[in-house]
Amino acid sequence: MGDKKKGYVTHIDCFSGPGGICTGFRAAGLHTLVAIEYIESCVQTYMKNHPEVHVIHSDIRDVTEEQILPYIPKGGVDIVTSGMPCETFSTAGNTSRSFYDDRQFLFREGIRIAKLSNAKFILFENVPAITTKTVTKNTNRLIVDLIKKELTQAGYSNYIEVVLDSTKFGVPQRRNRFFILATRLKEVKLSPPKPTTEIAVTVEEALKGLPNVIPNTKNEATEYLQSESTYSKLLKDDNFWNRKQSNSLTYHMPMNHRECTIKRFGLLKQGESLKNLFEKYSGKELELLQSQRILPKKMFIKRNYRLKDNEPSPTVTSHCLDEFVHPRFNRALTVRECARLQSFPDSYDFCGGPYIVPHLNRKVQDKYEQIGDAVPPLLAYAWGMEIKKIMEQI
Repeated sequence: MGDKKKGYVTHIDCFSGPGGICTGFRAAGLHTLVAIEYIESCVQTYMKNHPEVHVIHSDIRDVTEEQILPYIPKGGVDIVTSGMPCETFSTAGNTSRSFYDDRQFLFREGIRIAKLSNAKFILFENVPAITTKTVTKNTNRLIVDLIKKELTQAGYSNYIEVVLDSTKFGVPQRRNRFFILATRLKEVKLSPPKPTTEIAVTVEEALKGLPNVIPNTKNEATEYLQSESTYSKLLKDDNFWNRKQSNSLTYHMPMNHRECTIKRFGLLKQGESLKNLFEKYSGKELELLQSQRILPKKMFIKRNYRLKDNEPSPTVTSHCLDEFVHPRFNRALTVRECARLQSFPDSYDFCGGPYIVPHLNRKVQDKYEQIGDAVPPLLAYAWGMEIKKIMEQI
């Protein structure tokens, strides 16, 4: 590539997933040139939605200069984003946080890619719990302190760190994320994006226009209802997202549920989960429900939460199929409904991978996992707009 044009902000997307950051950056007018992703199903989804990007399907540790430099300007890129896997930092599972393995140090690959591409900025993204995770089991040394030390050693000594609440940026989901924005330009004043709204988007607003689908049928919904919300209109506005226009409803497929599971969902009020049912029923009543398989033998805390219409949803995770129940219908959420909660545009094509795959297979992510692990595009959009403002200082 030749030298970039004035105002043309360039980006390399490390640990790109299905493209949440790229989608938000694209809406903000940034240009993603290269993406790096290990999971094949994510690569397929990314390439379908961002065909202009050079996608490297590889373990990031194996990526070389020769795979990147021909696709970026001679003087380097403006920003590298790096949202390394969060499993070892998350407190969501009982055992995930007890793991100490090489994934903790994958932040070094983001720094390496930033150096070899001569990036002016690097943006790290992860769960807030990363701020309390230690480097090894028997030490008080924190991973975030090591990240900041190695950023400084690499020349990125000017940095800020911040936790952002996604609901403040129009995402209908209570999802806090930790960011470090660092630059090698010492004179530049860094700042996080300012909230774009004080009023949270609710689940009801997020799901507007999506018809019900009936479990255990083959009737995928392909047409919208007439009802709209400001939020649903935004996710259909492909001009805002800088995407090709598409008006068809996709990935709104009925799921298969056992009859006993549907009966379990019928016991839930909005805001209740499986945990509440175990508190509500006891003794012979509980035994009867368990014998009918309406309730399982074991209680899972983060399972079968019926969403509340008038609030944002809890954090959408890779387990969102099992964790959420529709606020009004006795079924889990469709792929499109989960994408709405994550703020992916309705035209986004989650073509990669199967609908559902056992979580034991870490080399494949199904459509729900791809959505749950992504950065909400509207939050990425806010960062993209802020980065453009910061770039005006240069």
